[in-house]
Amino acid sequence: MITTRADRRPRRVRKSLGEIVFDRLNEAALGLLALSMLYPFWYLLAVSLADAQRVALSKVYLWPPIISLESYKNALGTRYIYYSFGWTILRAVAGTLIALALGFNMAYVLGKKYYPNRTFWTATLVFTMFFSGGIIPEYLLIKDLGLIDSVWSLILPGAISAYNIVIMRNYLTTLPDSLEESAKLDGANDVLILYKIILPLSMPILATVGLWTAVSHWNAWFDAMIYIRTTEKQTLQLILRRVVLLGDASIIPLSGEQVTGNPQMNTETIKAATVMVATIPILLVYPFIQKYFVKGVMIGSLKG
Repeated sequence: MITTRADRRPRRVRKSLGEIVFDRLNEAALGLLALSMLYPFWYLLAVSLADAQRVALSKVYLWPPIISLESYKNALGTRYIYYSFGWTILRAVAGTLIALALGFNMAYVLGKKYYPNRTFWTATLVFTMFFSGGIIPEYLLIKDLGLIDSVWSLILPGAISAYNIVIMRNYLTTLPDSLEESAKLDGANDVLILYKIILPLSMPILATVGLWTAVSHWNAWFDAMIYIRTTEKQTLQLILRRVVLLGDASIIPLSGEQVTGNPQMNTETIKAATVMVATIPILLVYPFIQKYFVKGVMIGSLKG
C-alpha cells in the first residue's frame, strides 16, 4: 500500500465552541498571571533607570522619559556591594556543589534495593522534612562548632536537603538496572559505574536540583543576619534588606550630582537599582539549564 504525503499529515480535530472558549479563557488568565509577575520587575527596572532629579517617579509607568544611570553608579559605588557579591557567589557556588555531591551520593545509595535497611534510612530522612530541632539548637550548634561569622555557617546547615535527595532518588530509580549489570560484566566497579555511567545520565535532575539550591542560597538572608557579625562578610540579600526594607541607604554613598529638591526620589531609584543588581545575576543562570529543567522535574517527581 502506497501512502502519500497527505496521508501522513496529522488530521486536525475540530474543536467545539465550548472548547475554543475554554482555551481562550485559559490563555487570557495565564497571560494576566504572567503580566502580574512581569510588570513589577519591569517597573523596578524603569524606576532604576529614571532620572529622579528631573522626572517625578509617580509619572513612571512603563519606561522613564529621561534615562539616567546615576542610581546604578550610586548602588555600585560602595565597597559593601562588591564584598556582598563575592560572599554571595561563594556561598551559592560552594553550597550548591557540596549539596549536589552529598545529595547525589546519598540518593544513589538509597535507590538501591539491595542496600540494607533502605526503608528505615529513607523514613529517617523523610522524618526530618516534617520535624526539626528549631532555630535555637541550630544556633547553639553553630556557635559550639566555632562557625559564627564564617561563610560555613551559611553552607553546612543546608548541605543535606531531604526533599532534594528524595527527588534525585526517584530519578535514579528510573534508570534501568541493565546499565550497571553490563558494566559489571565488563569489569567496572561501583565507583566507576556511579561517576562514569550514572552521573552523565543524571544531568537533568542535577541541573534542576542545582538551580533550586543556587537560588535558595542566593535569596537567603535570615541565616546571614543571625550568624554573620562583620558588615564586610554580609551577603547581598542582607545588604538589599538593609537598603530596601529598613530604608538604610547610608551604606550607599551618593556620587555625581547631589540630591536637590526631593531626596526621597533619589533614594527610591537607588533602592530599585539595588534590587536589579541583586536579581539579574541569578536570572541569567536559568537559560543555560532550561533544557534540563522540565525533564528533571517531571521524572524526579512522578516516579515513586
